[in-house]
Amino acid sequence: MVCMGWRIRVFAAALGVVLGPAISHGADGGRVVLRDVRGESLTHNLIGTDPVRKLAVYLPPGYESSTERYPVIYYLPSPVAKFDEEFYQGPARELLDRAIAAGEIGNAIFVAVDMATPLGCSWYVNSPVTGNWEDLMVRELVPYVDANFRTLPQRDSRGILGDFMGGYGAIRFGMTHPEVFGTVYALHPVGTGSGIYTMYSRPDWKLFEHIQSMDELKNSPYAVIFTSIFQASVPDVNKPPLYIDLQAHLLGGRLEIDSAVTERLRDNFLLETMIGKYADNLKSLRGLRFDWARNDGNQDHVYSNQAFTHKLNEFGIPHEAEEYNGVWGTGNWGAEGRVYTEALPFFARHLAFRPPPATASKH
Repeated sequence: MVCMGWRIRVFAAALGVVLGPAISHGADGGRVVLRDVRGESLTHNLIGTDPVRKLAVYLPPGYESSTERYPVIYYLPSPVAKFDEEFYQGPARELLDRAIAAGEIGNAIFVAVDMATPLGCSWYVNSPVTGNWEDLMVRELVPYVDANFRTLPQRDSRGILGDFMGGYGAIRFGMTHPEVFGTVYALHPVGTGSGIYTMYSRPDWKLFEHIQSMDELKNSPYAVIFTSIFQASVPDVNKPPLYIDLQAHLLGGRLEIDSAVTERLRDNFLLETMIGKYADNLKSLRGLRFDWARNDGNQDHVYSNQAFTHKLNEFGIPHEAEEYNGVWGTGNWGAEGRVYTEALPFFARHLAFRPPPATASKH
């Protein structure tokens, strides 16, 4: 964890606070601090991604009156919905208060992060088109939180939770940066592997062949989603306005698949293709769990998550995986939802809530 120390000193200064903190107080509970911060990692993107990002930081009961340091859970919400500050000041804060009061989890800091691009999902990677999202999280946001709040700045006390596309990001960060995040929970992740349908069967390729502006994507949901995937995984800065290499082309009314681009796309996007490369990183995690809803209207997600847990087993990677009877997104944040009943207890079991003995002996 020595490397995180210099990152805090270097990047905390670079990540400027744009607006002063707004604070929501809970009655005898925690409070939420809202911050707008500027990430230098996003300043050179090509599609108008705003480098100013929103954070909602939940501070547990007693934070102001103590000198205690706390573990941190980072949350990547689904970028399908707009980042909602009122949600974190209200329902999310109330649920976290309830979980702590009930002993479902100990006192912890909770950080919700807006990681969305103009098209929706950043896919949490460095891209010359959308911005360097991996660097934003690892080199800027985590050091910023550690420098500005009383955290336990160690991977054993740092977890990451994601929902849907955010679940993809949580697993990906666990794969690539286990020195930063020691515990991972993904709620119904997507992009874990090949689905029932091939990727090239989804987009409107006629639209892609003659597009003049990103605005033309708005009436085609699959075009929006797959453009965001292509901008993250097969970017090409020399091909405006989308700045992507296309996986397929219409030639004489017939769809021709570009094998080289498809190979790059699969290698850079699908989590199952990365398991072998990052197997040892995944094995080093204190905890890894993901779940998915059996009745998802897009059965690609069900199929790919079933295959993903099998492939993790092939590499001997400890993890928990559950297919539950339900539909994705219904009540995740309610009193009976999976954040309260499954995710928070999982972090309670796997996060370190105290400093390591060597650190504790110095104080």
